[in-house]
Amino acid sequence: MIRVYLGLGANLESPQQQLEQAISALMAVPNCYVAGVSSFYASKPMGPQDQPDYVNAVAALDTTLPAEALLDVLQRIELEQGRQRKDERWGPRTLDLDILLYGDQQIATERLTVPHYGLQQREFVVYPLLELAPDLHIPALGSLQQIAAVLPRNGLAILSGPRA
Repeated sequence: MIRVYLGLGANLESPQQQLEQAISALMAVPNCYVAGVSSFYASKPMGPQDQPDYVNAVAALDTTLPAEALLDVLQRIELEQGRQRKDERWGPRTLDLDILLYGDQQIATERLTVPHYGLQQREFVVYPLLELAPDLHIPALGSLQQIAAVLPRNGLAILSGPRA
């Protein structure tokens, strides 16, 4: 089993419910065990500001699936929940599921970059991840606690407590 951390985000069509449904879908994936889910957080959009605020969380997942097979599963869940892939980067979406970390591996393929690019600059990923794994060391980036110590919260607010 490999410990994987996933970023979850949504800002359309009942975002908290979208995240709850995604967690339920992850629990049903063969060869995957949801080991924990952070609190849900409200965050400002990264891209265009003329869209609703996001709801974000991080899930810890233990899996035997290879990284790109897991990516396929995540993209299927996104589509099942109404995700429409558009050219607009950082636009509004019903659901966004990202592989943040896949064990201590560094992966760079055409489809997948792990650790997730920009992880250390995204408060809506760093602070929920800190809840689940405060002593985590991120390959090529360093200590999660050191990253959090210098990362502004940018209005990040807890909406509800941890899930699992």
